[in-house]
Amino acid sequence: METLIYIIVGLIAGFILTYLLKGALDKKRSGSIINKAYKKADEIIVKAQDEASQIKKIAEKEGEAIKKEKILQAKEKFLELKEKHEKFIIDREKKVSDLEKRAKEKESLLAMELAQNKKLGAELAEKEALYNERLKYLDKRSEEIKKTHEKQLELLEQIAGYSAEEAKSELVQTLKEDAKIEAMKYIQDTIEEAKMTAQKEAKKIVINTIQRIGTEEAIENTVTTFHLESDEVKGRIIGREGRNIRALEAATGVEIIVDDTPESILLSGFDPIRREIARLSLHKLVTDGRIHPARIEEVVRKTKKQLEEEIIEIGKRTIIDLGIHSLHPELVKAVGRMKYRSSYGQNLLQHSREVAKICGIMAAELGLNPKIAKRAGLLHDIGKVPTDETEMPHALLGMQWAEKYGESPDVVNAIGAHHDEIEMKSLYAPIIQVADAISGARPGARRQILESYLKRLKELEEVAFGFPGVQKAYAIQAGRELRVIVESEKVDDETAKQLSFEITQKIQTEMTYPGQVKVTVIRETRAVNIAR
Repeated sequence: METLIYIIVGLIAGFILTYLLKGALDKKRSGSIINKAYKKADEIIVKAQDEASQIKKIAEKEGEAIKKEKILQAKEKFLELKEKHEKFIIDREKKVSDLEKRAKEKESLLAMELAQNKKLGAELAEKEALYNERLKYLDKRSEEIKKTHEKQLELLEQIAGYSAEEAKSELVQTLKEDAKIEAMKYIQDTIEEAKMTAQKEAKKIVINTIQRIGTEEAIENTVTTFHLESDEVKGRIIGREGRNIRALEAATGVEIIVDDTPESILLSGFDPIRREIARLSLHKLVTDGRIHPARIEEVVRKTKKQLEEEIIEIGKRTIIDLGIHSLHPELVKAVGRMKYRSSYGQNLLQHSREVAKICGIMAAELGLNPKIAKRAGLLHDIGKVPTDETEMPHALLGMQWAEKYGESPDVVNAIGAHHDEIEMKSLYAPIIQVADAISGARPGARRQILESYLKRLKELEEVAFGFPGVQKAYAIQAGRELRVIVESEKVDDETAKQLSFEITQKIQTEMTYPGQVKVTVIRETRAVNIAR
């Protein structure tokens, strides 16, 4: 560094000296000028040497500072690496210690197991030796018993005077006689039991026969014929792989029977309102031409609403025809529902209209108010069209409804007393009772069997609703099949099989029915999205 400074100063002095010499030569100055130049150059050189010395000292100080700083950094790095190395050594020693601890524990367990196995082996050897000793003892005892038995037989033969063969023959003969007596008793008991069973079987055969021929008798009130323009429409109603007909049956609860009958299909169901909804829905679908599951559900939903409005309109027309006024809207709706109900095979609305007219005539003859009599006569069977199933007699249920919706005490009492469930408190009650008997007793008005048949079908559906996860239940094919639709989120495939079995068992234990009932559980999953 110092040499470089000297070189630089020498060069500068040389340039200055050359410049001065040149000037001196050009101007032809004297030698004094050269001396001055040398002196000036010496001063510059001295000054340069002083500055170089100062720069050198500063550089040395800075070098020492940098050296100390690098030494400190190297020490810190060394300490850091040392700390990491010590931590690594500690972790490795800990892992080794854990492994040694586990190995010692395993060795301890193995030692315990070996000791236990040795102990069990010793116990087993002792038991085996004991068993061999007992086996030898039993063999010895068996030989002794055999010899004793032979001695006893010889002694018995000597005492009884019979040989062993003769004793056997005598014993067999005695057993035969005893067996004959027991056999006779068993045969007698079996015959008596067979007689009782035969009566039950005979009743069962008769009931099965009634069930087989009962379909033809019930078809008039449980089947609706839907006429088609052509047989080509049947295929569209059925749909691809039967999806349309299944959707229609699930939505309405009515069995759709498509057979070889030309230009017609059958709607089978014991509930007239369901059949009417199915008929109207099918008519709309066939007329519109768009038949698919989504459209079917939409049409059935609209048809149900339309039928409810029609029921109200029927009720209004009926009370207008009979001259009855100020009837509560709920009672008007109940009167409209009578059109789709039957009582012992007789249409309930027609029956109630007949009773109302007869009551009006009889009340006028007796000097009573014909309007009150007609009112009571029309409403006497409203308890037969409940929205919810109940065990209460229809007369008492109708009486409660009439009282709830503001009917007069005479009307309320006449409704409740027309089957003698409560005491009659006015002359209107016996008039209603007589008129009801007259309407039901005329030739061809009623059939007792149909009412019990429909009640049994309703009970069949209620059995299914008693199980969790059941969404819908329909009794079809004249009560020979119960179709149950379950919620796919609550009931899986295995549970559906179990549910079918449990419903079948409950029907067998709790219901009286002819023939057999097929229980079909349907579970389906739908994925619905709306494109907007």
